[in-house]
Amino acid sequence: MLALLSPLALLACAAPSPPPPATVELPVATAVAASGKPVLPAPSGEPVWSDRPEASPSGPRDPALLDPALARAKAPPVYRARFTTSQGDFVVEVHRAWSPNGADRFYNLVKIGFYDDTRFFRAIDGFMVQFGIAGDPRVAAAWRPATVPDDPVKHGNQRGTISFAKSGAPDSATTQVFVNTVDNGRLDTLRFSAFGEVVEGLAVLEALYKGYGESPDQGRIQGEGNAYLDERFPKLDRILSARIEGLGGH
Repeated sequence: MLALLSPLALLACAAPSPPPPATVELPVATAVAASGKPVLPAPSGEPVWSDRPEASPSGPRDPALLDPALARAKAPPVYRARFTTSQGDFVVEVHRAWSPNGADRFYNLVKIGFYDDTRFFRAIDGFMVQFGIAGDPRVAAAWRPATVPDDPVKHGNQRGTISFAKSGAPDSATTQVFVNTVDNGRLDTLRFSAFGEVVEGLAVLEALYKGYGESPDQGRIQGEGNAYLDERFPKLDRILSARIEGLGGH
């Protein structure tokens, strides 16, 4: 009897699984001008990019950072994106056949420099790493309502794959993505559709700082950007730049 009860007791004491990758549901803090375009809030602190090429290593900002309607290119069937981070480089290979909407959105976000100077704000050991909130609150506000339709799950959330995070609502993915650092098949049933896989540098992602756990607040990241994270969570690893390989820049 004791032999039968012991495994059950261990199961009962096991730590619960971390919650799935999610984006917070916030009201869009923008007004709409007569032109129909959003009126974006003033930034807090210094902007993360500049209109002056000499002030930014990546050159002037792309207009699509503040207008998602300008970033609707169809992605190639297969492409690679190289991320340079504070821990080193990793490369994502994207397969449009796995998740067309996800592949197109990711292609456009990388191409316009959306992920440049952003933080890995959620890194959970034995689960996944999550990123994709803009460092500038104006950019975050512009993209928050720019959702994409869910894709059917054609490729599961295996170790090394990348998917879009979303809220509990259907068709709620915007800019946040996560990389599975273990096999997370339970996420397949929750309709997280992988659109690519890390083909180089998975160890870089596994080495990201994980000491803050779930502490960074997504609402504050959206509203205050990198200024909040750098002040409260200075050890977070960061993305320095992301580029589509073969395009020679944005």
